Amino acid sequence: MRGMNDLLRQAQVMQTKMSKLQAEMADRTLEATSGGGMVKVTVSGKQEVKAIIIDPKAVDPNDVEMLQDLVLTAVNEGLRQAKDMMEKEMGALTGGLKMPGLF
Repeated sequence: MRGMNDLLRQAQVMQTKMSKLQAEMADRTLEATSGGGMVKVTVSGKQEVKAIIIDPKAVDPNDVEMLQDLVLTAVNEGLRQAKDMMEKEMGALTGGLKMPGLF
């Protein structure tokens, strides 16, 4: 029975650490750009887009598709970076053990 109690205690400690890490991730931000910096996107560690900044030079009424592509590229890159950061941090916490549903 003692072994089971130790295992439960370890699981609780791990869950506390993971909760703390997830809260820290919400406070971290990453910035991704596209179009040579004409579009900047700020993304939180929780993969939430916090800001999009578009240089007025990128706004061409005759080429809206280009602006859409730049925004899409920057957003996807920001989200990819946030996901990679979370996976790296969680991997360090769990010793590389993949835990479905956590990130």
